[in-house]
Amino acid sequence: MIKSLIHKILGKPAAAKRTAHAPHAAHAPGHAHAAPKSGKPPRIPVGKRVDVPASEHGIDPKLVDERARKVVETLQDAGYEAYIVGGAVRDLILGHRPKDFDVATNATPEQVKGLFRRAFIIGRRFRIVHVVYGRGREHEVIEVSTFRAYLDADAAEQVAGNEKTSRKELADKSHVVDASGRVLRDNVWGPQDQDAARRDFTVNAMYYDPRTEIVVDYHGGIGDAKKRVLRMIGHPETRYREDPVRIVRVVRFAAKLGFEIEPKTREPVQEMSELLSNVPQSRLFDEMIKLLQTGHARASIEQLRKQGLDRGVFPILDAVFDEARRHPGREQFVQLALADTDRRVSEGKPVAPSFLLACLLWHDVLAHWERNVAQGEPNFPALQSATDAVFDARIGDISGRGKLATDMREIWTMQPRFERRTGNGPATLVEQPRFRAGFDFLRLRGQVGEAEPSLAIWWESFSLADATERRQMLDEVRQQGAAGGGRRGGGRSASTGNRGNAASSPVLSEDGDAEFGSDDAGAAAGEAGIGGDAPARKRRRRRRKPAGEGAARESSGGGSDGASGGTAD
Repeated sequence: MIKSLIHKILGKPAAAKRTAHAPHAAHAPGHAHAAPKSGKPPRIPVGKRVDVPASEHGIDPKLVDERARKVVETLQDAGYEAYIVGGAVRDLILGHRPKDFDVATNATPEQVKGLFRRAFIIGRRFRIVHVVYGRGREHEVIEVSTFRAYLDADAAEQVAGNEKTSRKELADKSHVVDASGRVLRDNVWGPQDQDAARRDFTVNAMYYDPRTEIVVDYHGGIGDAKKRVLRMIGHPETRYREDPVRIVRVVRFAAKLGFEIEPKTREPVQEMSELLSNVPQSRLFDEMIKLLQTGHARASIEQLRKQGLDRGVFPILDAVFDEARRHPGREQFVQLALADTDRRVSEGKPVAPSFLLACLLWHDVLAHWERNVAQGEPNFPALQSATDAVFDARIGDISGRGKLATDMREIWTMQPRFERRTGNGPATLVEQPRFRAGFDFLRLRGQVGEAEPSLAIWWESFSLADATERRQMLDEVRQQGAAGGGRRGGGRSASTGNRGNAASSPVLSEDGDAEFGSDDAGAAAGEAGIGGDAPARKRRRRRRKPAGEGAARESSGGGSDGASGGTAD
């Protein structure tokens, strides 16, 4: 009372009472928001706003996506603040054309949705709006988020469990953390300076207005971008605790951008990596895919090693880095797969998680598959159980697991079929939706000696040949087989090559029964059995199916990532 009277006499405005910010208050970013329960002001690392003109930041307006510009202008015309934000601004400053454009505004998700014909509110942890342009493969999504308040963890409600175990407690709450301090809900709107403070790195906390060509920079992001330094905003340990995935993002951005990690940002990384065990499997899996599919897979792997994160973070990569299972062929195969993925991304070609994961987990699945078949399990069930065992151990319960497994299994089971170059099989195989993915897999195997390199060359020629040329190629293979007296169709088994002392490996016959390939020492035994000393095994007589029936059976294969699989040109 006395303090208010003194303020009145001196002409000072009374201190605004801090309350939790309601969504409709997003228009007034100057207001205070969401005081902590303790009554202490949040430790907000807000910087000083600097408006940087085009003459200094040097962004080329031609690199700005027209649809992102349209979203910003639509929001501004409706009376809201709106900017292109985050990584897109960083890339523009570096002179790159951003792959994705995000927009930040002081309009609430409901207000944003009301301004666009095709806009959808998504997310629980962070509610955002996807504004969609176009349809099908050519569609583009502009992600629009509302300025959020920077809230101290002490100000949030706390739950004992996690995202899955505390769903009821999380209902209708806007700011919640778990026992470790990880943010589970963050939907309290605030001013732009707090929105900048709650972003992870200085180079990701800039706002670009394409109308005025001004960059709003609160934390020296432009300077860090030009010095190629990755610096955390605020206290690094606190920020990693808020969202442990930032530990992975540090690695990804350092690898992707070629930036040096600022020492204070780097120091807590290894020690705090144990917090990643609290992150949902599906989110961690998505982050791993981003690490491997942004065109810098090998650099990302090297950064993981450099920061001491190459063990115990990603189960899939644990399989790759496992010294006990490492051998030159496997190491070379993985490196070629990573290099091939980087090349495709740099050339603007599509990549699919199923192809790269099929490469990373191939030798794990192969070992299980061989063991299951050796124990008498039929071939296809053996592959199924091998895939499930490896998925449970390396991938876990993630959304889309079924389709991912189907796509990977198609790539693997296609390998022995490449060796069956007779009848209608080859013509049917090249028409399979995932033929290109399977072929690229075969090509990599040929490069490390797991398959004959000439086999990949033959299939590439066959896929490009016309009907007459294909008949000639099949006749040549048949004549070579008759002259050599070897396996029908030539080539080695799908699983042999640089596999050391592996005595036998499963091979898929045309009617789905299990056969066994031999290593080089037993190749002469061919059809007779497993290796030179093994007793002859009676071959099962097969009934030839009409071409129409076979083609129908082949064309009913599993899903794909597109017309030519996930690795199509």
